[in-house]
Amino acid sequence: MKNQVEFKVSGRYALFTDPITRIGGEKCSYHVPTYEALKGIAKSVYWKPTFVWVIDRVRVVRRVRTESKNVKPLKWGGGNDLAIYTYLADVEYQVQAHFEWNPYRPDLEEDRDDVKHLSIAERMIDRGGRQDIFLGARECQGYVEPCAFGEGCGAYDDAGEMAFGLMFHGFDYPDEIGKNELHSRFWWPVMKNGIIAFVRPEDCPRREFVREMIPSPPSSVGLKEEVLLP
Repeated sequence: MKNQVEFKVSGRYALFTDPITRIGGEKCSYHVPTYEALKGIAKSVYWKPTFVWVIDRVRVVRRVRTESKNVKPLKWGGGNDLAIYTYLADVEYQVQAHFEWNPYRPDLEEDRDDVKHLSIAERMIDRGGRQDIFLGARECQGYVEPCAFGEGCGAYDDAGEMAFGLMFHGFDYPDEIGKNELHSRFWWPVMKNGIIAFVRPEDCPRREFVREMIPSPPSSVGLKEEVLLP
């Protein structure tokens, strides 16, 4: 695929929060990253409103380990509370993704240049991303570098199939679906020999309405119009 990129992301800790465990301030991570978390990492590497990142696959390289920590989150009424957060420890993933033009931004049609955006995305991967990389939560710093998807040995290369039950997939934002609504998506992922192939957002088997939302996407005129390219 001409607009596809591959990169490795790693970090000391990750927190891909299961929404069920947010009650009472406690947080517990899923065992594998969510589609939405990986999409956020891709957007931190490089993004423009001209296109939308689509995550194809993720490979779990290191063995899944959890570590619990005592934390003092802020309370709504002021002060601090006591809680236990369960993080993933010493994580590493290989990600395969591609970008597609956002059909709801016809004002940016002149910026739809595959070669330009792919070239910029690859350079940003080489440099570790344009913005800070987080593995699900602000306190979980991540690091991005280029890789070939599937290279090297992984902890689950010969583990067969592993199912994770119902899991959060991502959000349908109004500027990406053309409706003034926010939806959350859920699916049943299965990891085969360390690799999870994500279903496309529109193919998720379960979708829940969250609330109405009016899109206010940023405007962009492209690098050529900004006189950054001849």
